[in-house]
Amino acid sequence: MRVHFIAIGGSAMHNLAIALHKKGFEVTGSDDVLFEPSVSRLAKYGILPKENGWYPEKITKDLDAIILGMHARVDNPELLKAQELGIKVYSYPEYIYEQSKDKLRVVIGGSHGKTTITSMILHVLQAAGKDFDYLVGAQLEGFETMVKLTKEAPIIVIEGDEYLASPIDRRPKFHLYKANIGVISGIAWDHINVFPTFKSYIDQFKIFIETIQPGGTLIYSKTDKVLEEVVAEDESNAIKQPYALPEYSIENGVTTILSDGEKYPLEVFGEHNLLNMQAARLVCEDLGIAKAEFYNHITTFKGAARRLELVGKNDSGTVFKDFAHSPSKLLATIHAVKTQFPDRKLIACIELHTFSSLNKDFLAEYAGTMDEADEAIVFIDKKTFEQKKMEPYPAETVKAAFLKDDLTFFNDPQLLLSQLQKLKLVNANLLMMSSGNFGGINLVDLKNKILE
Repeated sequence: MRVHFIAIGGSAMHNLAIALHKKGFEVTGSDDVLFEPSVSRLAKYGILPKENGWYPEKITKDLDAIILGMHARVDNPELLKAQELGIKVYSYPEYIYEQSKDKLRVVIGGSHGKTTITSMILHVLQAAGKDFDYLVGAQLEGFETMVKLTKEAPIIVIEGDEYLASPIDRRPKFHLYKANIGVISGIAWDHINVFPTFKSYIDQFKIFIETIQPGGTLIYSKTDKVLEEVVAEDESNAIKQPYALPEYSIENGVTTILSDGEKYPLEVFGEHNLLNMQAARLVCEDLGIAKAEFYNHITTFKGAARRLELVGKNDSGTVFKDFAHSPSKLLATIHAVKTQFPDRKLIACIELHTFSSLNKDFLAEYAGTMDEADEAIVFIDKKTFEQKKMEPYPAETVKAAFLKDDLTFFNDPQLLLSQLQKLKLVNANLLMMSSGNFGGINLVDLKNKILE
């Protein structure tokens, strides 16, 4: 099979390219901008484009398929050439389905927790010696790539997000996988540039449930009221399996699961992670792994990259970084750290970076999300406004939206860094949350300074 990737440098795209190369496909690709780690990974397997840019001459009739990344535009010259020649153009979720339609497909959906639930399942399946393929949205310890596709594996575990499949396929990705086992962790409005009303966003999850194959299972959090209503109204024949928080205890900063008279101390913490764990447990039970075996394996799970990731700590202070950016993720992450360390001061810093989070009309969704923080900081890099061609707004607008008058606002990374470097983490924790990079602030250097 000869496959060409348009916009090969994307996170999922370059990992899929490597997976197909390892499967024996002849893989080529193009992109106008390539960053690390894509460059090194593609080069390792000999599939890094020789030069950046779009080259229609690469598109020839002997290609079996084109895989189109979200980074490409509808007028991309390679895409136009492929359409002119009548070559089949797939989005990457479409192609994942093509390569896994004879497997049992587990698809993890929801507004939050998808990567962590998927990671937990992969961790336990690997520890249990199961053969499986996967697609996950983060680099995991013990896994070389974020995508694995083989002929032999009978199962594939897919992180299925609700964003659009490609520039020419406006369907959400998770609709395309046709799950045998589907998971929904919760529903909290996001991607308002695509789903301008909460109802239009909720509808995508209703459709996802309808795509679950006959005889399939829906595993869902019954702690989410919106999701509970969606499931109650659903008339599909999917078997419904709800989950909620397990019994647990917290002692000396360690969370322990209590199950059937046994104790299972964890390396992760937070109610959101305990909920994620129950979703993963139900999936693994459906795949033949008993509850006790699941808990034994999950005790060694250290978390997914950038999900409450430990940057550094000493005896009286800890620095965490987290991918949290939407209101529900922000609320859950702050609550997790405050609950785990109730006697420590919590300084929480959120960078608003995505289109939704920066939208002035959406900003009110953040009301109350930082109330548990003892000190709250919001950062918006002024360059982000410029790059996204959005009208900047002052600190007063942010404070009014978050309903927190004592919140501190920065729009210059150097001023933010200067403020953070003054911190002394004595009986205190710093939580840095962003899907961006805080304007280039080096968190390791910051950690070394404030934890010295």
